[in-house]
Parts: sequence; C-alpha cells; structure tokens
Amino acid sequence: MIEQIKLNIKEILKSKYENIDIVIEVPKRGDADLAIPLFVISRNLNLKINEVYDEFQPLIKTLNEIKDIKFLNGFLNIYLKRVDLSFNILNEIYVKKDSYGSLPKNDKNVVIDYSSPNIAKHFTVGHLRSTVIGNSLKLIYEKLGYNVFGINHLGDWGTQFGKMIAAYKKWGNQELLENNPIEYLHSLYVRFHEAEKEDKTLEDLGRHEFLLLEQNNPDSIKLWQYFREISLNEFMKTYNLLNVNFDSYDGEAFYNDKMDSVVKELEDKKLLHLDEGAKVVYTDPNDPPAIIIRSDGATLYQTRDLAALFYRYKTYNFDRVLYVVGNEQKMHFKQLKEITNLMGYNFDIRHINFGLVLIDGKKMSSRGGKAVKLMDVIKEAIADAKSAIIEKNPNLSNKDEVARKIAVGAIIFNDLKNDRTLNIDFNLESMIKFEGQTGPYLQYSIVRIISILKNHKIEINKIDKNIYEKDDYFNLIKILDDFPNIIKRSINNDSPSIIAKYLLDLAALFNSFYGKVKVLDEDLMIRNTNLLLINSVLTVLKEGLRLLGIDYLEEM
Repeated sequence: MIEQIKLNIKEILKSKYENIDIVIEVPKRGDADLAIPLFVISRNLNLKINEVYDEFQPLIKTLNEIKDIKFLNGFLNIYLKRVDLSFNILNEIYVKKDSYGSLPKNDKNVVIDYSSPNIAKHFTVGHLRSTVIGNSLKLIYEKLGYNVFGINHLGDWGTQFGKMIAAYKKWGNQELLENNPIEYLHSLYVRFHEAEKEDKTLEDLGRHEFLLLEQNNPDSIKLWQYFREISLNEFMKTYNLLNVNFDSYDGEAFYNDKMDSVVKELEDKKLLHLDEGAKVVYTDPNDPPAIIIRSDGATLYQTRDLAALFYRYKTYNFDRVLYVVGNEQKMHFKQLKEITNLMGYNFDIRHINFGLVLIDGKKMSSRGGKAVKLMDVIKEAIADAKSAIIEKNPNLSNKDEVARKIAVGAIIFNDLKNDRTLNIDFNLESMIKFEGQTGPYLQYSIVRIISILKNHKIEINKIDKNIYEKDDYFNLIKILDDFPNIIKRSINNDSPSIIAKYLLDLAALFNSFYGKVKVLDEDLMIRNTNLLLINSVLTVLKEGLRLLGIDYLEEM
C-alpha cells in the first residue's frame, strides 16, 4: 500500500513536471515515513531547493493518505496518516493469509532447468546450489501467477559413461553393486580415472564403450539404463529430504535423436561454417566460435542444449527459460542465446549463474574422490540439531522430525541468504546456530509467535487502531507492507537472497518489538491490537520461508 502511495506521489508530480526523475525514499533516520531528495531536482528545474519544496508541497498534500509535509536538510519529508493505513495493511494480511503477496494466475509459462546431477555419481554438496536456487525460483514464480515447469536435466550421457561401463566390465562385482550402488559406481569411476594416468589405452577403451552405447548396443544400453535407474532412486532420497520436485527428469540422452533437426535448421539458415574440420556457429566476434559438431563428428553440450531448448519450446510453449547453472558456464549460455537469436527465435533465455560451494575455502572434485556427499552432511546436521533440541527442550515429543526440519532449513537458508553469484563456504557449525543470520533463527522466531498466539483468539473488531501510529508498531507494519514488493524484486533479479535477507530484517525487527512491548497486555483492546500485528508477522515469515523451500515449525 505504501508502494502505491509512492506511485501516486510520482504521478501527481509528473503531471506538472514531466521530465524530472522523482526518487522517493524510506528514511532510515528521522521520523518521516517517506522523503524526496531535492538536490538533483532543484538543479534540473533551475530552482532553489526551498522553491522546489514550495512548489511540490501543495501538490502532494492533495493526496488523502498524506498527513503532513516538512522541509529538512534538502529533503521533502512526508508523514502518512498511519492509523487507517496500518489497519488496512494488517487487515489485508489477516484476510489473505498465505496468499498475501500472490498475484492472479497468468498465461505465462516458465521453464526452469536446475539441479541436473550426473548419474552413477554421488549427489554432493556441490549440487546443492543449483537445486535450492532453482526450487526457490520455481516457488516464487508460481506465487506470482506463472505456470512453472521444473526440469532436472540429468547428466546421463557422454564419454564418462563409456568409462563407467568399461570400469564395470573390467573390475565390476554384481554383489557389491547391489549392496551400495552409487558408492560402488563412484569408486569405480575414481579407480578408472586414476588408472588412466598410467595406462593410456584405458582412455581409448572408454571411448569405444561409449561408441557402443551410441550405436545402441543392447548390452551397453541395458547396463546404462540400470546405472541411470539406481542413480535416480538414490537422488530421490535427497530430493525428498529437501522437499524438491520436478516435472521432468529427461536427461542428455533423451535428446540424442533430436539433434539432427537442429543441425539441419542451422545449415538451412546458412549459420554453420567449417572451422578446422568442425562445424561451428560464429556469434560474438570477440568470442570463440560455438562448436556444434566436432571434427570427429561428435556432438557437444551446445548441440544437445539446442535440441533440448526447441523440444521444451514445443512441449511447454515457454515465455521464459531459466538455466540455474554455475558461473563457469557463462559463455555457453551466452552463445546459446546468440545462436537462437541468429536463428530468428529471440527466446527469453536467462542464465541464473552462481558461485561455488567451498569446503574450507577449497573447491571439491568428484574425480579425486574428495567430494562431500550431501546426504552425509544432512545426516550430520540432523544429529547436531537433535543434540541442541535435547539440551533446550528434552520433553519435545517429535524430536526427529523437528531435527530434520531444522537441519534441512539451516542448509538451504545458508545458501539462499547469499548473493548467488558469489562463492560460499560450507560451514555446518555456523549454519545450525539458533541466533544470527540462520534458518533456525527464523524458525525459532516463528515458534515464539505461535506460542504467544496459541491460547488467544484475535477479535479484529476489538482493537485500538491509534496504537499503530507509534513508531515501534509502524516500523514493523511498513516492512510487512513491503513483502509483495520484495517478492517481485526477487523475480526481477532472479535472486531468492532478496527474500532471505528481508526475512532476517523482519525477524530482527519483530524480536526487537517483542523485547519492548508487552504483547499480552491485560487490556483486551491493546492485546488484540498487538495480536493482529504479530499474527501478520507470523503469516509473512511462514510464507517467506515456504518460498525459499524451508519448512516452519510450531515448536522446537
């Protein structure tokens, strides 16, 4: 609602001063609710600052929501009619509940490609970022009315699977495979990679096995399908813990028979050129050519991603497609967009890039066997959370379920609170804490509010709206009012961290309020007034966590 007031102010000023840029701030200091800096405007209008104020003030005062306007230190300070505005904000949240901030269903389709681990390998901490960023974006887009399709583009094709088959044929043991499939396949992968360094014939053997796979050799296909099935079964255990789901698990192999038509279209449109034996597309002159067919006739990721893109367009009729993939693939997705533009499609393609997850400041490597399994980390986090629960609340009945939600929430929030483009360090001890910028801190804030509201019914017709004029109340109401705008900003920037940081600010402001105000006042009117406010905080905290893919708790 305050956002609308800002728009109304701009509109009324623009009606007289068309060519000036009006900036309206929410002051961090002072007692004004809104402020317009006048320095730049005064230069543009060639007027003194106090003259600008004299011209603006009567125009803004015509708006019903404005209580007063004052001039101070070069700013036009605006004071709102807080009482009715506050009640209207809180009443909207009270009525809409978890649909507060939602937009009506629209006809726009969004495809999000995220997670995408390689089969026959562990689901590591390194896969976490794509998974949780993509899942959160899916939830946020749905909140804003989009039709969203989540794609898990599994890494299930390529020379590495020839090597995996070669390793299994050379050293494989059926019983060990069945006992612990991923662990065993991963050990074979590491073993083959190490042996390759000493025996160069192994690389040719891996290529030969992949050639058999490409030629649909029945034995090779059967083995590959088994590796894929057992891998996906293992991945699902992690996805279920993270509460992440997808609409499609079609991986790279699915697009094998769909690449020829893409190559033909590129040829028909005179976009393919021979470059040192390879077939390439020239995009930006400052970039290397995009290789479509290697000199040996093999296809690449770019070929497969083009085939996948056109298949998804035909299947989902998307208006926008997001690829949640690391920073190191910037060139790949830049060229994917440029190639499709040259083909005349002009798709809205967005590379949602992110930094690495570091352990003790170092990058992980699956080839060297040093990658940290995400499931192991989650189990450790659950154990740590359970120990903390036993210490804080030994009589809690459902300790295991609470510990799971705390642990998973802590891991997800630790990722999403950070700017996605930066590297993050994975430190389990710090992320599981119940204070500071953590998921458990937000979950605890929710538990605190639920415990207050537990035995009290809000009687919305028995409140004293005038109390909301006080700064401690109105500051909290202003941040609640900003929630719908925060959701939109997170989509405009493709960044769940905007919501995560907002929730930390909201929780901190609530806990400060709780420390100053006696919420359960003996006076019924004051008590109801307070309960309506903290119930609104509860609604927004719960919905904000949901948009990050994190469960809330009722007790902990």
